[in-house]
Amino acid sequence: MAYDVLVLGSGPGGYPAAIRASQLGKKVAIIERESLGGICLNWGCIPTKALLKSAQVYEYAKHAADYGIEVNAPKQNFENVIKRSRGVADKMSKGVQFLMKKNKIDVIMGTGKLLAPGKMEVTSADGKKQTLEAKNIIIATGARSRQLPTLPIDGKKIIGYREAMVLPQQPKSMIVVGSGAIGSEFAYFYNSMGTKVTIVEFLPRIVPVEDEEISKELEKQYKKQGIDVLTNSEVISVDTNGNGVNAKVKTQNGEINLQADILLSAVGIVANIEDIGLEAAGVKTGKGKILVDANLLTNIPGIYAIGDCTPNQALAHKASKEGISAAEHIAGQKPDPIDYNNVPGCTYCTPEIASVGFTEKAAKDAGYEIKVGKFPFMASGKAAAAGATEGFVKVIFDAKYGEFLGCHMIGSNVTEIIAEAVVARKLETTGHEILNAIHPHPTMSEGLKEATAVAYGEATDI
Repeated sequence: MAYDVLVLGSGPGGYPAAIRASQLGKKVAIIERESLGGICLNWGCIPTKALLKSAQVYEYAKHAADYGIEVNAPKQNFENVIKRSRGVADKMSKGVQFLMKKNKIDVIMGTGKLLAPGKMEVTSADGKKQTLEAKNIIIATGARSRQLPTLPIDGKKIIGYREAMVLPQQPKSMIVVGSGAIGSEFAYFYNSMGTKVTIVEFLPRIVPVEDEEISKELEKQYKKQGIDVLTNSEVISVDTNGNGVNAKVKTQNGEINLQADILLSAVGIVANIEDIGLEAAGVKTGKGKILVDANLLTNIPGIYAIGDCTPNQALAHKASKEGISAAEHIAGQKPDPIDYNNVPGCTYCTPEIASVGFTEKAAKDAGYEIKVGKFPFMASGKAAAAGATEGFVKVIFDAKYGEFLGCHMIGSNVTEIIAEAVVARKLETTGHEILNAIHPHPTMSEGLKEATAVAYGEATDI
């Protein structure tokens, strides 16, 4: 069968690409080997947020007396928490099915493989094969958990993020290896549920891609919550004989042994680019990713790649934007090139983390003379009323022209606030314009304006 556009993978990059191509008048099919919505909707972004919300509600209930509310000792039901999360994921996946029908996109379940430019073979679960042809192909195959030789995932005692979302029973103790977004979120979730959690991070600080002050604040808050944090540390071997795991960890102060029921490996991801026919089609790769130009086009005309299987950030919203841009380029439009330094990053632990643009170190390394402002939520009326005074907003401006270089937040609901900084930077807004934009009071979002006031020596609230 012949199409205008074939999309391989239906995650947060693939399905918006298919929809946008259909909107632009193209005949589209999408190929998916597992579940519509990909990892994000089924095993990532969405169900993890459901788990984290349950943890947050449990925390609220335990501290209800702080708000003048009397509640009998709350109990969590781990099995029901997991069940709710799966229900949310299933509902979202069904939503994608509806969108495919609404936009007249053919959904072909099976494993796709390029045979040549413009040709793809799809093998269904029962082994039947069919060949599809298309003028344009968008590869959106995503990524999976990275496995280290020292941490072979067995799905029972050494697990990845997928197993962590559906454990049949709650472990009493857990070692989390890696403190990026996945590791940090699961560390918060399990600790809140009552599991004893230890984070082991190879680099000098947790959430290492964030601004250094954000990392320090999260470590401080995690230790306050009872999470043990080991930085500059590496798991060199794991013994799974016996009831749990015994991990030998190399630290700055020598080797130690850590015992736990389960070890969660959250040491990054690997792009899914094997066995999809890249070699047959002549598509170039580098450092484990598919290489693309500013239009998401590979070196082969008519073959595009988007999302986690390409360079730059492995984020759902980045993949969605790339998918839409690729579809528009196929339709002959000229979408704006994506500014990868203006893609926000969010981590949904408590306190939340949100950031965009240059860190303070990166701005200095790039040669900028900078103005930095920091506003602690301790000084926020809304944060005080909400009982969520942890964290701060940090802003970075170019001292010469007022360019908004970066914004870094840690605190309650900051993932909902960061979009203001993203839009401001897209519009080339200066610090003075942020100061002159009236922010509502009392809100957490006014923290961004207050931090800007600190940067320019005009603060009135701290």
